[in-house]
Amino acid sequence: MSEAELFVDKETRFVEVILSLSIAKTYTYRVPFDMSDRVRIGSRVIVQFGKNKIYAALVRAISTLAPEKYEAKYILDVVDDTPIVNDRQFQLWDWIAGYYMCHLGEVMQAALPAALKMASETKVIAADNADFDRSILSDKAFLILEALDVAGELRISDIAKILGQKTVFPLLKSLFEKGFILISEEIKERYRPKVKTFLALASVYADSEGLRQVLDSLNRAPKQQDALLAFLQLRKQQQEVSRQDVMEASGCGAAAITALIDKGVFEPQKKAVSRFAGTDVLVERDFVLSDPQSLALAQIRKYFTEKDVVLLHGVTASGKTQLYIRLIEEAFSRGESVLYLLPEIALTTQITERLKLHFGDKLGVYHSKFNDNERAEVWHKVLKNEFNVVVGARSSVFLPFANLGLVIVDEEHESSYKQFDPAPRYHARDTAIYLAHLHQANVLLGSATPSIESYYNAKAGKYGLVQLLQRFGDAQLPQMEIVNIAEASRKEEMRSYFSTTLLENITEAVARKEQVILFQNRRGHTTFLQCSTCGYVAKCVNCDVSMTYHKTSDLLHCHYCGHHENPIHVCPACGMPHLESKGYGTERIEEELEILLPDIRIGRLDLDSTKGKYGFEKIISAFDDHEFDILIGTQMVAKGLDFGRVSLIGVINADGIINFPDFRAYERAFSLFEQVSGRAGRRNQEGKVIIQTYSPGHRVIEQVIQHDYEGMFLQEITERKNFHYPPFVRLIRLDVKHNDQQKTQDSAQKLANALREQLGDRVLGPEPPLVGRVRNYYIQTITLKIERVHLNIAKVKDLIRNTLVLFELDKKNAGVYVQIDVDPY
Repeated sequence: MSEAELFVDKETRFVEVILSLSIAKTYTYRVPFDMSDRVRIGSRVIVQFGKNKIYAALVRAISTLAPEKYEAKYILDVVDDTPIVNDRQFQLWDWIAGYYMCHLGEVMQAALPAALKMASETKVIAADNADFDRSILSDKAFLILEALDVAGELRISDIAKILGQKTVFPLLKSLFEKGFILISEEIKERYRPKVKTFLALASVYADSEGLRQVLDSLNRAPKQQDALLAFLQLRKQQQEVSRQDVMEASGCGAAAITALIDKGVFEPQKKAVSRFAGTDVLVERDFVLSDPQSLALAQIRKYFTEKDVVLLHGVTASGKTQLYIRLIEEAFSRGESVLYLLPEIALTTQITERLKLHFGDKLGVYHSKFNDNERAEVWHKVLKNEFNVVVGARSSVFLPFANLGLVIVDEEHESSYKQFDPAPRYHARDTAIYLAHLHQANVLLGSATPSIESYYNAKAGKYGLVQLLQRFGDAQLPQMEIVNIAEASRKEEMRSYFSTTLLENITEAVARKEQVILFQNRRGHTTFLQCSTCGYVAKCVNCDVSMTYHKTSDLLHCHYCGHHENPIHVCPACGMPHLESKGYGTERIEEELEILLPDIRIGRLDLDSTKGKYGFEKIISAFDDHEFDILIGTQMVAKGLDFGRVSLIGVINADGIINFPDFRAYERAFSLFEQVSGRAGRRNQEGKVIIQTYSPGHRVIEQVIQHDYEGMFLQEITERKNFHYPPFVRLIRLDVKHNDQQKTQDSAQKLANALREQLGDRVLGPEPPLVGRVRNYYIQTITLKIERVHLNIAKVKDLIRNTLVLFELDKKNAGVYVQIDVDPY
């Protein structure tokens, strides 16, 4: 029978596919007869789009209807025998594309690991493993690996040319799954457990006679003798004694410990330990909840029978994580999977150590610090339901869960859950709530300082509200002290950026062998350089923003576009050498403190100091091991990190955060100060927080002193209702961009006028944002305030889309780009 006769009775199939491109619609392709039985919704197929580009596209729908307006090309091959994306994921993608006003291809680009969305420009490298037996490979596979040996890395389009065929994706998929190649590999940090050295006494010295002999032998080595005596004393008090414990108790150096190990007196044992031995960290497998925790857990369970979402308002160190573990165990016993969202990658290492004790290999971790191949592996394991619990950052909402029963969103107030660039500009908390709705799962939102929206929803009865306002164990909330910078300056009690109050408390804390965290929410050395003669300020050539001087690189940096240049010493405007440093960041704080307190060990935690491989973990580990007395940091130090020895927190200047021109400024300032203060104090000792400010009577400062979240909420919610801000209205921001300033203004005005014809005074602007030019693109912002009642938001979004289509059809607007951000702040 001929091939034509074989397929004569078969019906031609067409597939709608999603391409990981910013195009408005799905695209339809024809399926060859010999592939009809292999195509599945949710599986990948190889297609040609444009003249020469080859992509792995996702099948969204299968039909027998050909497209009316264009002739469908044939798909080139089928990659997957089983779908890699399930129906609930597609429903989530559709919701994200609709709610956040973006394209499905942009959602796909964000959702899939790079190794699963191969394209002709995707790069391939050979895996570094000498044990692979290449003799088992086909001739074509062997040819690919030989080419990679020579070239180092190849694009998929290059491999297609080498083999003389377009359909190389199935072959590459096979090599990838067998571990011979890595696809779109990026060298990124990988989590490594913290290893600590513990000491044990050699068995030959275990009895009293052996001890007497070894102590006598160390008469001429007093430091070693002191170390051994300190070890013996510590062993009576604690089960395990670390090398660091002995060094601190005896005052000896590392050399003395090393000498005792070389002599066979100590036997070192390396163990993986938690990096975060703070008040809210219990790494025991079995623990008992306190009475307030047990009551909170019972309330959560009760609310879950009535409501889909519950907000847990628990102060810092109240033991929220232990409640999460109990709820995860209950979901686990029901055969359900759990998604545990965290706002920062750094926090996933903290929580992973605790959860591993309870869930072992059933726990998966997913975030962007993993390379693309590891992310693809986690994706497949979730698809096969091999993980019961997944801990991850915001991108974890896209994983292919099959039986999701519980979603936990920890630190739900964090702005890190919002994706700003590129599209989709989604908020992971809100997306997780919709994901849970699709799975009919419960959602627990946890925070010490809930977002105004979430707390309002809880107060209004939309969410359940459970409060845990008592710290775990005997821990007390920290004592707060405010220093008036203006008054201290008048009394000559300011030394550089530090009040004598703060310096005295730092000195006393270090003398007690305790640690200090200093918070300054600006990195770099000098905020800007200004000429005292003519007022010139050094600005970025690409952006309308001043350049920040970084002493570590000895360069001026732009924090918006990454441009950097050598520092200037003579004013380019007037030629005078009168350039002054204005403002200060973490580098300047570190420099000044080293002058004022030269004998104190200082570390710095900001975006600059954590750029190197394992940079964040190295600094945190060093601080946790007491290699630093003081840690100076930006808001990274407020992100849920806990340390056992920290007794003092200093906020260098609170005013910059409070006075930021943003309707959320007071809410975020309160949250940040409360979160930072939560790092102070241990179970048996009250911590202290010193806040330096020019506005000691400001209401946010007073509310922070009293830990008065309720008071802050009531004032904020009243103002937002009066001035029409969320949660009473929805905000949609349109940024109009072009490299010509006048064209940007004209086009933005036309777009605003067109929208105003339909929406009236709900349209604000256009006006330039705080930074009116970024990367040589001028920006004009139009803000829409859409009330939540009496107006259908879906119809408003359709109106915006239609207006934008007409806007783009006008040739006068050619080259103008409009960026949409729903719920922008």
